[in-house]
Amino acid sequence: MLTDQDREFLRRCIELAATALESGDEPFGSVLVSAEGAVLFEDHNRVSGGDHTQHPEFAIARWAAHNLRPAERAKTTVYTSGEHCPMCAAAHGWVGLGRIVYASSSAQLVQWLSDLGVPPGPVRPLPITEVIRDAVVHGPDETLAESVRQLHVRFHRSQMQ
Repeated sequence: MLTDQDREFLRRCIELAATALESGDEPFGSVLVSAEGAVLFEDHNRVSGGDHTQHPEFAIARWAAHNLRPAERAKTTVYTSGEHCPMCAAAHGWVGLGRIVYASSSAQLVQWLSDLGVPPGPVRPLPITEVIRDAVVHGPDETLAESVRQLHVRFHRSQMQ
Protein backbone atom coordinates (compact mmCIF):
# COMPACT_ATOMS: atom_id res chain seq x y z
CA MET A 1 0.00 0.00 0.00
CA LEU A 2 2.99 2.33 0.40
CA THR A 3 4.33 4.04 -2.69
CA ASP A 4 7.91 4.96 -3.52
CA GLN A 5 7.01 8.57 -2.69
CA ASP A 6 5.64 7.47 0.70
CA ARG A 7 8.92 5.70 1.44
CA GLU A 8 10.90 8.78 0.39
CA PHE A 9 9.02 10.91 2.93
CA LEU A 10 9.38 8.18 5.57
CA ARG A 11 13.14 8.16 5.01
CA ARG A 12 13.11 11.91 5.69
CA CYS A 13 11.24 11.21 8.95
CA ILE A 14 13.96 8.75 9.93
CA GLU A 15 16.60 11.40 9.16
CA LEU A 16 14.72 13.79 11.46
CA ALA A 17 14.53 11.07 14.12
CA ALA A 18 18.32 10.69 13.84
CA THR A 19 18.65 14.46 14.29
CA ALA A 20 16.59 14.18 17.48
CA LEU A 21 18.85 11.39 18.69
CA GLU A 22 21.97 13.45 17.95
CA SER A 23 20.42 16.23 20.07
CA GLY A 24 19.99 13.83 22.98
CA ASP A 25 16.30 13.33 22.38
CA GLU A 26 14.11 10.31 21.72
CA PRO A 27 14.26 9.44 18.00
CA PHE A 28 11.03 10.53 16.37
CA GLY A 29 10.58 12.66 13.25
CA SER A 30 7.57 13.73 11.18
CA VAL A 31 6.75 15.56 7.96
CA LEU A 32 3.51 17.24 6.81
CA VAL A 33 2.97 17.04 3.04
CA SER A 34 0.37 18.87 0.92
CA ALA A 35 -1.95 17.18 -1.55
CA GLU A 36 0.45 18.33 -4.26
CA GLY A 37 3.41 16.61 -2.59
CA ALA A 38 5.11 19.70 -1.14
CA VAL A 39 6.64 19.54 2.32
CA LEU A 40 4.75 22.07 4.45
CA PHE A 41 6.32 21.46 7.86
CA GLU A 42 8.72 19.04 9.50
CA ASP A 43 10.01 18.53 13.00
CA HIS A 44 11.59 16.05 15.39
CA ASN A 45 11.06 15.11 19.02
CA ARG A 46 11.96 17.79 21.58
CA VAL A 47 10.99 16.18 24.89
CA SER A 48 14.46 16.07 26.48
CA GLY A 49 13.80 19.43 28.18
CA GLY A 50 11.04 17.81 30.25
CA ASP A 51 7.93 18.82 28.26
CA HIS A 52 6.66 15.49 26.98
CA THR A 53 4.08 17.17 24.75
CA GLN A 54 6.83 18.32 22.37
CA HIS A 55 6.26 15.52 19.86
CA PRO A 56 6.69 16.33 16.15
CA GLU A 57 3.17 15.11 15.29
CA PHE A 58 1.71 17.48 17.89
CA ALA A 59 3.80 20.33 16.45
CA ILE A 60 2.45 19.49 12.99
CA ALA A 61 -1.14 19.67 14.28
CA ARG A 62 -0.52 23.05 15.90
CA TRP A 63 1.22 24.41 12.80
CA ALA A 64 -1.56 23.19 10.51
CA ALA A 65 -4.28 24.68 12.74
CA HIS A 66 -2.63 28.11 12.42
CA ASN A 67 -1.55 27.96 8.78
CA LEU A 68 -4.01 25.87 6.76
CA ARG A 69 -7.72 26.06 6.10
CA PRO A 70 -9.74 22.99 7.16
CA ALA A 71 -10.15 21.82 3.56
CA GLU A 72 -6.38 22.00 3.02
CA ARG A 73 -5.70 20.11 6.24
CA ALA A 74 -7.97 17.25 5.21
CA LYS A 75 -5.95 16.71 2.03
CA THR A 76 -2.54 16.54 3.74
CA THR A 77 -0.53 13.47 4.64
CA VAL A 78 1.43 13.18 7.87
CA TYR A 79 4.48 10.98 7.58
CA THR A 80 6.17 9.86 10.76
CA SER A 81 8.94 7.55 11.89
CA GLY A 82 6.67 6.03 14.54
CA GLU A 83 2.92 5.64 14.85
CA HIS A 84 1.28 8.54 16.68
CA CYS A 85 0.82 8.23 20.42
CA PRO A 86 -2.77 8.82 21.65
CA MET A 87 -2.03 12.50 22.44
CA CYS A 88 -0.74 13.14 18.91
CA ALA A 89 -3.48 11.07 17.31
CA ALA A 90 -6.10 13.14 19.15
CA ALA A 91 -4.45 16.40 18.03
CA HIS A 92 -4.38 15.08 14.46
CA GLY A 93 -8.06 14.19 14.65
CA TRP A 94 -9.16 17.46 16.26
CA VAL A 95 -7.28 19.55 13.68
CA GLY A 96 -8.70 17.45 10.82
CA LEU A 97 -5.48 16.37 9.13
CA GLY A 98 -5.63 13.71 6.42
CA ARG A 99 -3.84 10.43 5.83
CA ILE A 100 -1.17 9.11 8.22
CA VAL A 101 1.79 7.01 7.08
CA TYR A 102 4.28 5.59 9.56
CA ALA A 103 7.49 3.58 9.32
CA SER A 104 7.08 1.71 12.62
CA SER A 105 4.03 0.90 14.72
CA SER A 106 3.34 1.48 18.40
CA ALA A 107 3.17 -2.29 18.86
CA GLN A 108 6.66 -2.63 17.42
CA LEU A 109 7.98 0.12 19.70
CA VAL A 110 6.43 -1.50 22.77
CA GLN A 111 8.14 -4.78 21.89
CA TRP A 112 11.51 -3.13 21.20
CA LEU A 113 11.43 -1.25 24.50
CA SER A 114 10.37 -4.36 26.38
CA ASP A 115 13.28 -6.27 24.82
CA LEU A 116 15.60 -3.51 26.09
CA GLY A 117 14.12 -3.63 29.60
CA VAL A 118 12.60 -0.14 29.34
CA PRO A 119 9.54 0.18 31.61
CA PRO A 120 6.26 1.24 29.97
CA GLY A 121 5.43 4.93 29.89
CA PRO A 122 2.43 6.54 31.58
CA VAL A 123 0.26 6.63 28.40
CA ARG A 124 -1.14 3.47 26.84
CA PRO A 125 0.11 2.91 23.27
CA LEU A 126 -3.23 2.77 21.45
CA PRO A 127 -3.32 2.35 17.67
CA ILE A 128 -4.29 5.53 15.82
CA THR A 129 -7.50 3.89 14.59
CA GLU A 130 -8.65 3.51 18.20
CA VAL A 131 -8.28 7.26 18.74
CA ILE A 132 -9.40 8.85 15.44
CA ARG A 133 -12.66 7.82 13.78
CA ASP A 134 -12.31 6.85 10.12
CA ALA A 135 -8.57 7.53 10.06
CA VAL A 136 -6.75 6.59 6.86
CA VAL A 137 -3.56 4.96 8.11
CA HIS A 138 -0.78 3.09 6.34
CA GLY A 139 2.17 1.37 7.96
CA PRO A 140 4.41 -0.02 9.18
CA ASP A 141 7.06 -0.60 6.55
CA GLU A 142 9.16 -3.55 7.74
CA THR A 143 12.37 -2.43 6.03
CA LEU A 144 12.20 1.13 7.34
CA ALA A 145 10.98 -0.05 10.74
CA GLU A 146 14.34 -1.74 11.26
CA SER A 147 16.11 1.62 10.83
CA VAL A 148 13.77 3.13 13.42
CA ARG A 149 14.41 0.21 15.79
CA GLN A 150 18.15 0.78 15.55
CA LEU A 151 17.70 4.46 16.53
CA HIS A 152 15.64 3.48 19.58
CA VAL A 153 18.20 0.87 20.61
CA ARG A 154 20.95 3.51 20.39
CA PHE A 155 18.92 6.01 22.41
CA HIS A 156 17.91 3.66 25.21
CA ARG A 157 21.32 2.02 25.49
CA SER A 158 22.83 5.49 25.87
CA GLN A 159 20.35 6.20 28.69
CA MET A 160 21.37 2.99 30.50
CA GLN A 161 25.06 3.91 30.68
